[in-house]
Amino acid sequence: MRAVFTYMTKISLLLFLLVGFQTQAQNVEWLSWNEAVELSQTDAKPKKMFIDVYTDWCGWCKKMDKDTFQNEEVAAYMRNNFYMVKLDAEGKDPIDFQGKTFNFVASGRRGYHEFAAALLQGKMSYPTVVFLDEKLNMLSPVPGYQKVKPFLQIARYFGDNIYKDKDWNTYAGLGK
Repeated sequence: MRAVFTYMTKISLLLFLLVGFQTQAQNVEWLSWNEAVELSQTDAKPKKMFIDVYTDWCGWCKKMDKDTFQNEEVAAYMRNNFYMVKLDAEGKDPIDFQGKTFNFVASGRRGYHEFAAALLQGKMSYPTVVFLDEKLNMLSPVPGYQKVKPFLQIARYFGDNIYKDKDWNTYAGLGK
């Protein structure tokens, strides 16, 4: 009987751990650009788009992934209000948008993707996040590593449509 109890305890512990890991892994729901565009065109109530422009070698990008995007509050807010896209600024695959094909450009040691350059308005700084409205119009690129609290303030500014009624300085309490 004791062996059965021990066996059941181990199974229960394993299930608990698996559910815990699965819950953590489900916090962030990243989409490809094409998946997000398709959802924006087919959902009855489309969301805004959030694009995380990163590179594989960017340490601050990895830190923001771990510390900011994996935060439960951030993940929940973003999941409810945005289609979340990861865009490798040095990706090699072509991206079609608004009748134009954007490609990888070999330049310097690494090169860059034309779509990332367009979103970042030529300022190739990583990490940079980009907010687009429901019709995929640019709201704003936001360069640099963002901790949870400042990131949520920025995300809510766009996600809750505050940007339509208040300029950033007023909203953020920065004065003019």
